[in-house]
Amino acid sequence: MDTVVVGAGWAGLGASYELAQRGIRHRVFERARIGETWRTQRWDTFRLNTTTADTLMPGERYDGPDPDGALTCNEFIALLEDYARRHDLPVEKDRAVTAVSTGLEGGFVVEAGGEVIPARNVVIASGSLNRPLPRLAWAASLPAPQVDGCDYRSAKGLPAGPVLVVGSGQSGAQIAYDLAIAGRSVYLSTGRVGRLIRRYRGKDTLRWLDDSGFMDVSRAELIAAAPDGRLPARGVIGATRTLSLQFLSAEGVMLTGRLTGFSAGRMLTFRDDVVANILLGDEASARVKGWIDAYIERSGIDAPPAEDDPAETVAPHLPDPPILELDVSSLGCIIWCTGFRGDYGYVGVAGALDRHGQPIHAGGVGVVPGLFFAGLDFGTKRKSGTIRAVAEESALFAALIAERLAAG
Repeated sequence: MDTVVVGAGWAGLGASYELAQRGIRHRVFERARIGETWRTQRWDTFRLNTTTADTLMPGERYDGPDPDGALTCNEFIALLEDYARRHDLPVEKDRAVTAVSTGLEGGFVVEAGGEVIPARNVVIASGSLNRPLPRLAWAASLPAPQVDGCDYRSAKGLPAGPVLVVGSGQSGAQIAYDLAIAGRSVYLSTGRVGRLIRRYRGKDTLRWLDDSGFMDVSRAELIAAAPDGRLPARGVIGATRTLSLQFLSAEGVMLTGRLTGFSAGRMLTFRDDVVANILLGDEASARVKGWIDAYIERSGIDAPPAEDDPAETVAPHLPDPPILELDVSSLGCIIWCTGFRGDYGYVGVAGALDRHGQPIHAGGVGVVPGLFFAGLDFGTKRKSGTIRAVAEESALFAALIAERLAAG
């Protein structure tokens, strides 16, 4: 087989489409159903934070009635299924890949459902954000029910009582809001996370950032610009509205600082940094708006003037005094939203993964020739890891694979 693709989410299907366009023989193995992670690791009210018009697979264009809408999870899954069907992509469902190992003459051996498949190339598209980061070491000793953010479905599925959401990034902020509008008592342990306004100067903010080149800043540039040399966390952007910490507090979410520990067998402890975390979000939003303003000016675009977003101007409703301790016995549940990484335990190719079990790559191209990693968060550019990058990156991988095959 010329190429095996592992995973039939948006990254795997995008790779399959581009391979098919070049006449490259390939098979796509999916452990369960198309878009399985989207089916099993999202909450009931989840919506994509890319607009409908920007949620495009390779070779597609949008001409529908709601370009600025936000797809539900079920709508996105239907989009993927329809895409695979219309383009007759060779997806083999319920075929979990259990091993990828080194084969003969620079190739690979893929094991799936009891079948052993030799392959010249392998595209790993099983997801780079589908496994929760380990919880804090002492979390196992907490006398309260605990779930990871990917296992949250709805407020009614949780035990009675107040809920503590740990982590105020994309998932944490949205889950806290989902709980609040469902009438639950919610604490949100905040961190140093930026924020993006949902719409600005007449257009969706992410579309402005696409147009202006902001989303095309390379991975290397992002790392070089970071004070600690690490990739920055993505700023929070709500699917249908701006989600600021001050807005969440005004909706009844009780904000705490960063969770720091567990003492005396019952007390959770927090930093006194809520105000600083709110300010950091404000500053991040202001920088993004400044970038857009500069782009509008140098491009001579006739855009409407900026207007205040109520979610950014509302006064925060903060506990006084700040919450520095919380009796864990008062909580009905704790939801951990502290980040994700990829599960690549089935990749047994020597040198392909680092000591943390994550891909060693340059722009998604593995260090082992013929091995590619599709859909990596920040894989090549800022937009990598989102569907905004799928057409560009899928075409790149398919072209490189075609070159390898032509070289013999």
